[in-house]
Amino acid sequence: MHAPELILLLPLLLGIAAAIVVACLRPAQAAPVGAATAAVCFALYLGLAGGAPVSAAFWAVPSLGVSGGLRLDGLAALFALLITGIGTLVLLYAGSYLKGDPRLTRLVVLLLVFMVAMLGSVTANDVITLFIFWELTSLTSFFLVAYDHEKLEARKAALQALLITGGGGLALLAGLILVAIAAGTTSLTGIIAAREAVLAHPAAVPAMLLVILGAFTKSAQFPFHFWLPNAMAAPTPVSAYLHSATMVKLGIYLLARFSPVYGDEALWQGLLTWTGLLTALVAAVLAFRETDLKRVLAYTTVTALGTLTMLLGLAPELSAMAAVTFLTVHALYKAALFLTAGILDHETGTRDASALGGLRGVMPWTAAAAVLAALSMAGLPPFLGFVGKEIVYEAAVAADGGAGLIVLGAFLVNTAGVAIAGLLSWRIFFGARPATPKAPHDPPIAMLAGPVVLATFGLLAGLAPSLLGGWLLDGAAASILGHPPTTYLALWHGFTPILALSVVTVLLGALLTLFWPRLMRGLQASRALDRFGPGHGYDRALAGIVACAEATTAMVQHGSLRGYIRLLLLVAALGPLVVLIAYDGAAWPADPVLDPRALAFGMIAAGAVATAIARGTLAAVMALGLVGFGAAIVFLTFGAPDVALTQFTVEVLLVVILATVLLRLPVHGRDTRTTRQRSGDAVVAVVMGSSVALLLLAVLAAPFDPRLGDWFGQNSVPGGHGQNVVNVILVDFRALDTLGEIAVLAIAAFAVIALLRGVARPLRRGN
Repeated sequence: MHAPELILLLPLLLGIAAAIVVACLRPAQAAPVGAATAAVCFALYLGLAGGAPVSAAFWAVPSLGVSGGLRLDGLAALFALLITGIGTLVLLYAGSYLKGDPRLTRLVVLLLVFMVAMLGSVTANDVITLFIFWELTSLTSFFLVAYDHEKLEARKAALQALLITGGGGLALLAGLILVAIAAGTTSLTGIIAAREAVLAHPAAVPAMLLVILGAFTKSAQFPFHFWLPNAMAAPTPVSAYLHSATMVKLGIYLLARFSPVYGDEALWQGLLTWTGLLTALVAAVLAFRETDLKRVLAYTTVTALGTLTMLLGLAPELSAMAAVTFLTVHALYKAALFLTAGILDHETGTRDASALGGLRGVMPWTAAAAVLAALSMAGLPPFLGFVGKEIVYEAAVAADGGAGLIVLGAFLVNTAGVAIAGLLSWRIFFGARPATPKAPHDPPIAMLAGPVVLATFGLLAGLAPSLLGGWLLDGAAASILGHPPTTYLALWHGFTPILALSVVTVLLGALLTLFWPRLMRGLQASRALDRFGPGHGYDRALAGIVACAEATTAMVQHGSLRGYIRLLLLVAALGPLVVLIAYDGAAWPADPVLDPRALAFGMIAAGAVATAIARGTLAAVMALGLVGFGAAIVFLTFGAPDVALTQFTVEVLLVVILATVLLRLPVHGRDTRTTRQRSGDAVVAVVMGSSVALLLLAVLAAPFDPRLGDWFGQNSVPGGHGQNVVNVILVDFRALDTLGEIAVLAIAAFAVIALLRGVARPLRRGN
């Protein structure tokens, strides 16, 4: 394996190894080790970024057609650097934010496992590998959101996120399998190369829709957007890492990765463009209802995700560069603002925006980081956010269809972004300072490092966007387009209509900031958004599922042993009957033969009928013995004397033991069933008997295939060293199966002994 290939594999191995090591450390040591691991991974990817794509073997299952493998191209490199770079700062931040929390070690372990899952997802060059890592992100996210599992809110939010993203994951799996079948390979590069075959396949549209559904649930697109703000029950480091910079963008990554396959399809473009725009608009409105800083940031994250989805749906080449640029911009300023929100909560005792203000004097470093990040969010020069906003507007203007509506939607979304940026900076750090639960001050350097570094990088990258574009973003856009982009990033394009639109956006956004309290109260007073929103629909659906489960349980788990047996027999009988009827499988043997063995079967039938009509329990037991003895005679006539002897022995013991028990227990001597119950049991018996009879007749009507019996006969002596084929099958060919059956019987015997001893002790005390 060459050095680049080894470097591509190392971050996954390092992350897993670090998680194991951290699990053995004290909380104070966990965060530094986790941050150092993420930093090493960042350095490894940094050495590969900007170069030619690198591939490495990972794992493969040739018998299932799974090719496996990892690949780092421009798009994967962009995501890998964001995952590891922001992960380093978040892990460093978590050590100080949760200092003294005994659960910190567990959090760091989960964050490292999550980092590995994200890196595996974006570097996987196989759809099955991608899906495995994809689901691992959902699973680790569940535990991270439920970090404060003592709180009902955290448990509900974790379950909601798991159900929605997990359900989308199942849809994604179906879509990926269909795509792989159409392309004839599970390799992502192979699927892209087989684009024409994928689009020509009959399942092309269902596969596309399933992939989109999986991406929409992960990236909180309407109507699945509500789970992301609710996930803010997680600690701030989790929110900053998962719900701003990494996991929620995994759906965006998937859409970008499949753009070379579906990007020219009208259905793909329409769904992504208009769903993304609708998501961004809805989230922008909902953000103004909130006062909790984390929920405000969560809704603006949904807004950004909607914008990214819209950009990936736009056909012009410009939109690919706009998407990767805006993705980078958002990851930088949003992670910084989330970390700042955590600092405010940690140092002031509240994150209620309406209860904060004038903190610039007592928290100067925090204010500086927050203002820099907010200015990038507002899209002001010379920040990278300005470059991102300009190119988003350019992509919207260049849209093939509905450009006017798209530009209007983008304008409204960006205006809301400016207003919220003003809320997160001017309203909190300037003006009068109200009293707070704790005396505010700047946090330790470990907590400040994240927002300061991210906000500063947003400024420096804005001053030289062409360097960032030529080194990293051009390659990411080329992965989406399939060829190098022709658009280049620049801070200044002169006095253009786009610049004028940006100026109007900033002015109107600043005006909205001034009227934020009035707007917030008006939106909070409107209950229609809560009553008719998708979140309410989710709650209703979940309550309906629980009610249905309770009703089903009450109907099935009624406590009647006779009812349980009746239901099991009906299910066992109706299953074969339905199949036989549906596929016209019922048949009569062409040459039915009657021989003396029919007498044995007649004995079995007589015993069954006698058992059913017996009035007394003891008489029913005796009649049931006829069934067992008849079965033993059948075994004997078919040349299995050992099995027949076993059956005789078991049947004798069974009849004797049951008769002895019934004679000693205070049970009713006669059948106490009502006429209706007996009739119902008769119906069940007839249905069961008819089903088995029809099934056996259909089997006898089919040509006999002796291959299996011949094989056992030929291999009994050389393979099992025994001439009794039945015994050899049980002991040698089915050894593990037989061992399992013996183990079950032994466990049951021990359970019976323990039960009898428990009953015997009270009897002795009573005597």
